[in-house]
Amino acid sequence: MSYLDAPPEPIGTFLDWYDEAVRRGAPFADAMTLATADGNGRPSARTVLFKGVVDGCVSFVSNFDSRKGRELAHNPAAALVFFWPALGRQVRFEGIVTRASEELSERYFRSRDRDSQLGAWASPQSEAIVSRAELEAAVEAARRRFAGRDVERPPNWGMYLLAPEYVELWISGDHRLHDRFAYRRDGDAWRGQRLAP
Repeated sequence: MSYLDAPPEPIGTFLDWYDEAVRRGAPFADAMTLATADGNGRPSARTVLFKGVVDGCVSFVSNFDSRKGRELAHNPAAALVFFWPALGRQVRFEGIVTRASEELSERYFRSRDRDSQLGAWASPQSEAIVSRAELEAAVEAARRRFAGRDVERPPNWGMYLLAPEYVELWISGDHRLHDRFAYRRDGDAWRGQRLAP
């Protein structure tokens, strides 16, 4: 697919591309790279899973005490990248990350399977642990703690929302003549332009 002109707005186009990636069975269609930086500006990146667009924001979940959570607490500016090689498409987002409402975090936590809920209690994400056995013991302790009742959402776990200020749509082209369209937020609208590949 090639575009002569920039699509009118990036979020709808991104969602169309994401839906197509899912329909076509692209491996890990919901995987996205999240880049953050610490208080000294040193970057780090990892793959997280896309949990939908909420009020124009891209959502993901995490332990707030994890490395990414600590970095976002000090510096909420972050970037996300989706790459679907089979489709020859990539989408980049840059913006400010905030925690979602308790209601949204709670609703998503309730939708998870029970073992994943228990895992949120068991894992001190990003902290050093002695062994796999220690982690499995923590899961069993959580299982006993919540035996016969619903698993509560840990207070240090929930949803994040990245509010895009910049979005780039990329489409692979022959001979590296890719299509690239950059969008910057302008109030409630987007201003788009074509970039050289």
